[in-house]
Amino acid sequence: MAESQNRPDLVKGIALLDLPDGGKLVGHCGDEQVLLVRRGTEVFAVSPTCTHYGGPLADGLVVDDTVRCPWHHACFDLRTGEALRAPAFRPLACWSVEQRDGKIFVGEKRKRVTPEARDEDLTRAPDKIVIVGGGAAGFAAAEKLRRERYQGSIVMLSDDKAPPVDRPNLSKDYLAGKAPEDWIPLRGKSFYSKNEIDLRLGTNAAGIDAGSGEVVLADGSRIPYDRLLLATGAESVRLTIPGANQPHVHTLRSLADCRAIIDSAKTARRAVVLGASFIGLEVAAALRSRDVEVHVVAPDKRPMERILGPQIADFIRTLHEENEVVFHLEDRASSIDGATVKLEGGSTLTADFVVAGIGVRPRTALAETAGLNLDRGVTVNAFLETSVPGIFAAGDIARWPDPHTGENIRVEHWVVAERQGQIAALNMLGRREKYADVPFFWSQHFDVSINYIGHAEQWDTVEIEGDIAARDCLLRFKRNGRTLAVASIFRDIESLEAEVAMEHTIAAHGSALDKRLA
Repeated sequence: MAESQNRPDLVKGIALLDLPDGGKLVGHCGDEQVLLVRRGTEVFAVSPTCTHYGGPLADGLVVDDTVRCPWHHACFDLRTGEALRAPAFRPLACWSVEQRDGKIFVGEKRKRVTPEARDEDLTRAPDKIVIVGGGAAGFAAAEKLRRERYQGSIVMLSDDKAPPVDRPNLSKDYLAGKAPEDWIPLRGKSFYSKNEIDLRLGTNAAGIDAGSGEVVLADGSRIPYDRLLLATGAESVRLTIPGANQPHVHTLRSLADCRAIIDSAKTARRAVVLGASFIGLEVAAALRSRDVEVHVVAPDKRPMERILGPQIADFIRTLHEENEVVFHLEDRASSIDGATVKLEGGSTLTADFVVAGIGVRPRTALAETAGLNLDRGVTVNAFLETSVPGIFAAGDIARWPDPHTGENIRVEHWVVAERQGQIAALNMLGRREKYADVPFFWSQHFDVSINYIGHAEQWDTVEIEGDIAARDCLLRFKRNGRTLAVASIFRDIESLEAEVAMEHTIAAHGSALDKRLA
């Protein structure tokens, strides 16, 4: 309450002139904080924190009648509070607003109105939808279908034993011991029963009979579908060196994997992390938070250079070394013998446990047996539909035509998977909406978060704004003078503005293409 008392009382009202066009202001209504946003003559009142991780929307970006979170780029409708884009799924609360005598007054909190199903959806909607996969894309699709008032059957098959979880947290705060257990499930068990989502855990899909429209399970039973979404995700690349199958050698993909690493860390003094990828270094940072000595072994000259370039790579290495992470770069593990990890370069390291973060590969076996077109992933069109009508793919397995780069790309980002799941859900209802979102991910290392917008597999120029060492920078990765991706550290507004600029480029390119085809 003390914080609210330091902010304006919006029930008593504020002067309209105190909120310029495009401005944002946080006040309070009773004990609740409220964010005011002005767009021209209209003023909106919504809850001020993102429903994903609680990011401050007052520090976000207003675009038309929406507000975007500065942390992880969730997007909300200012009129309805609706969560328009993942990673947020829950809506913002909204309040009524009145303007009179040159002042703005906030009234009662508005009751949440559940939108009715669109008539065209009711006529085109399939009776039965099956989703294979219990990760980001699968969950987002199921949630979106019910939010769109889809009334048909939803069966969600997952070979995991845990319901869909917040996987980014498994290598970040949860692994570090800073996130409570109730942060991890994307939704509680009651969500699935309440929304009549038939979530079947520990269930393996063995095949797809596209002719009869059935998914064949490992036990031989069959589940019929009218529309099918493949969201099988990726799996950790396994070590093949001698000793890799010992119980103290871990990978990190599932909640069970994370819990096994946490159990090992409780009594360990030293860990060896194999791989200097995002997962490997996030694991290293999390284990340092648990006072475990960490050695990182990787073949790279610099950590994460392939994605972020040499400048940020050097910064990341320095940041980890300042936190007493020890690097053994341009080297590989050759064998693991008990507590001894032997390196190809001749060195040996002692380790109470080992975590292998050497990459992931898309789980395309089911798509391959079904005869779907593959290209280092499952090939989909702009609507995320595969080469077989009625079968869609989203998430880590999908390779789609990216309108920003003009290339077919596949990325392994959490937010991308969620947003693709949402678009696939709409298209399974017959909407025909193209997936044109700009890819986004974030990576956490100690107290530094790196945001990345776009997709640049290759670039010829890196333009640096600000000071990387001072943790205040924005880097533009360009090819032939065009910005393909932007990485930033504590430049949240600039990151959001770069996202919007890329969206405008996509929209302009699409309009020009449509005119040429007309």
